[in-house]
Amino acid sequence: MADYSAGLDRTVLDSYMDLPSDGRVQCMYIWIDGSGENVRCKTKTCAKVPERPEDLPIWNYDGSSTAQSEGSNSDMYIVPRALFKDPFRRGDNKLVMCEVLKYDKRPAETNYRYSCNKVMEKAKASVPWFGIEQEYTLLAQDGHPFGWPKLGFPGPQGPYYCGVGANKVFGRAIVEAHYKACLYAGVEIAGTNAEVMPAQWEFQVGPCEGIKMGDHLWIARFILHRVCEDFGVVCSLDPKPMEGDWNGAGAHCNYSTKEMREPEGIVPIQKAIELLAKHHDEHIRAYDPKDGSDNARRLTGRHETSSIHDFSSGVANRGCSIRIPRQVGEERMGYLEDRRPSSNCDPYRVTEAIVRSTVLDDWESTF
Repeated sequence: MADYSAGLDRTVLDSYMDLPSDGRVQCMYIWIDGSGENVRCKTKTCAKVPERPEDLPIWNYDGSSTAQSEGSNSDMYIVPRALFKDPFRRGDNKLVMCEVLKYDKRPAETNYRYSCNKVMEKAKASVPWFGIEQEYTLLAQDGHPFGWPKLGFPGPQGPYYCGVGANKVFGRAIVEAHYKACLYAGVEIAGTNAEVMPAQWEFQVGPCEGIKMGDHLWIARFILHRVCEDFGVVCSLDPKPMEGDWNGAGAHCNYSTKEMREPEGIVPIQKAIELLAKHHDEHIRAYDPKDGSDNARRLTGRHETSSIHDFSSGVANRGCSIRIPRQVGEERMGYLEDRRPSSNCDPYRVTEAIVRSTVLDDWESTF
């Protein structure tokens, strides 16, 4: 069935994609469901091409089917917030990143975009930039890592990171398709590479200012899931997909403010690290959808991670909570890397937490 879905279905579908649509466009609304880590989508026909999110109507969906409401009061609102070109339908069709509101127009429990946007507006003068390194693992539909022997394991980690060759790299065609689709869509994708565990990959999004970081990373994730669907494989964002002596998966967040990017920016970088240490527990709770329990499987102090229980920082040290890149240490300006967020984190929640700690030093206010 996987071969049929990934091959024949796609060939047949392509024969329909160039049919004229009488000036109408398809807008795929995308939102975060009740898990806080999965996306859902559905499509609306629009009479004209939207130029801004505000050109599109607020829509609704059945929240009882996404773990977000009861069946007796199930309608949830989806509010368009960011537009991207659709790399699957192409033409004037759009992908629409949406925010979820409950029946009373209050933010849904997994709608962290709402508070993140308010925090970013309050901290706007600091010009916060973010870049997130999204690690993920490709799986066959049976849940086995893609390309791994069906009975047994591949050789130990070592030759796979940034590797080349059929015995070291599994799934490059998927990665390349995702990369091109993101470029077409307008996602600020910065690069990609094979990771330490075989069948594990990474792409980077950024730099993005403020709220755009979350919008762009969520759309990049959506595109990845859709590309994997076409290839008949599964993308896992689990932070520790394989137990044992295998690296987990993170979403390291690179961060800077305007001050940090200027001469002697190392001083505000060090101050930011002090504030991040002060709020370590709050960050751990914000860095995975299960308030830290998912990340506990990954942040063990091994496999290029710090311990979830301790805060640490250092230059060029991948075993720390916060890494100052060597070049930043030499130039005394630039950015810091927070290595604690898990691969299945919500980037809205991560970036809000970082700005709350380092710019506002405020975890009490509701903005």
